[in-house]
Amino acid sequence: LLNNSVYGMVRQWQTLFYEHHYSATNLLDGENTPDIVDVPDFVKLAEAYGCVGMRAFTEDEAIACIKKANEINDRPVLIDFRVWKDAMVWPMVAAGDSNDNVTYKPGVKPLQRAKANENE
Repeated sequence: LLNNSVYGMVRQWQTLFYEHHYSATNLLDGENTPDIVDVPDFVKLAEAYGCVGMRAFTEDEAIACIKKANEINDRPVLIDFRVWKDAMVWPMVAAGDSNDNVTYKPGVKPLQRAKANENE
């Protein structure tokens, strides 16, 4: 789970289209620190369903969690990877728009696939 402690796509829309006017997107009070837990606490939620739940705040913790998760083979594992609250998801499609009209991260262009007969 890539967890930025906000309703990610809602916040992204509020950032991009509503001039950073945020409303009801924050899942916690304060900063993204180990002593402040989101609502819901995804680790406890995973454990409530009989899964293994882990949380990683740093790259070293992420590596350790992945290693431990790969050693578990008797039940599902959920890792709550904590990321920056302003992390965005790209590419995206605007509401009501066609999936052919994809918006990419500013300054980033997708790779163009070569046409099948172009190399002949």
